[in-house]
Amino acid sequence: MKSILVIGSLNADLVVRAPRFPKPGETLTGEDLQVIPGGKGANQAVAAARMGAAVHMAGRVGQDTFGPMLVNNLEDAGVEVSQVQASGSATGTATIVVDGQGENFIVLSPGANGLLSSQDVDAIDFNLFGWLLLQLEIPLEVVAHAAAKARMAGCRVILNPAPARELPPNMLAHVDIVIPNETELSLLTGCDTDDLAGVEDCARGLLMRGVEIVLVTLGAQGSLLVTADYTEHIPAFKVKVVDTTGAGDAFIGGLAASLAEGKSLPEAARIANACGALATTRFGAQPSLPTYMDVEKLLNQ
Repeated sequence: MKSILVIGSLNADLVVRAPRFPKPGETLTGEDLQVIPGGKGANQAVAAARMGAAVHMAGRVGQDTFGPMLVNNLEDAGVEVSQVQASGSATGTATIVVDGQGENFIVLSPGANGLLSSQDVDAIDFNLFGWLLLQLEIPLEVVAHAAAKARMAGCRVILNPAPARELPPNMLAHVDIVIPNETELSLLTGCDTDDLAGVEDCARGLLMRGVEIVLVTLGAQGSLLVTADYTEHIPAFKVKVVDTTGAGDAFIGGLAASLAEGKSLPEAARIANACGALATTRFGAQPSLPTYMDVEKLLNQ
């Protein structure tokens, strides 16, 4: 199995459950605040490690109480953390409200994630890795630089373009697989994603920009796999949803681990669907990420 490198964010998730989302100016009483390890980068690293992959994490935390908690949690999950540095800024945080249906809304404070630099990327030997996972919770120029460096070293690049934002024109030429949700896909392409046909058209627009594979996450509808040669809709697994936080990260980590293990793309996408579904059945981001045994049990049902 080829090792996976994740360059991305580490956040302390400040999570509160409420019966519904508040209206502007309204105060609601929620449950007790929970502090849970998160950040898209760290979530995806843990997700891949729990699926049995060899994973290394590169990123930044602050010199506060949250930083050691996040690093220790990665180590406990089996992620190698020598490229995670402590900075003078506060550790990144995500304030998350989860409603009675398990849907969430999130406000990010980047903190130390915003201090990750291209010099940090240059210190990494990409020849040691087969796969690179990237997201957009760190500076965009660092993401673009990492993708280009990885491609030069022959490392396959997976980009999760979240949170949704516009990308530099040539950045996707250094990306092998893009994994957006419908909102992110629409922002990247400027086209309509109201139905599967629209999603496929948008995805093909990304293929024209140099991407080899587009895998769109569709929530309860599963995912849509689009390449130059074929399109496949992969149905979702039916589960009882408790909290959707981290489901997309579970999907991406599961996909990367499966591809690193040598599984075919359609098989890896089905495993990723199972990972994402299982993550919605538990509360929190990293605590909800499934193990290989969890996923195998769901696949065999």
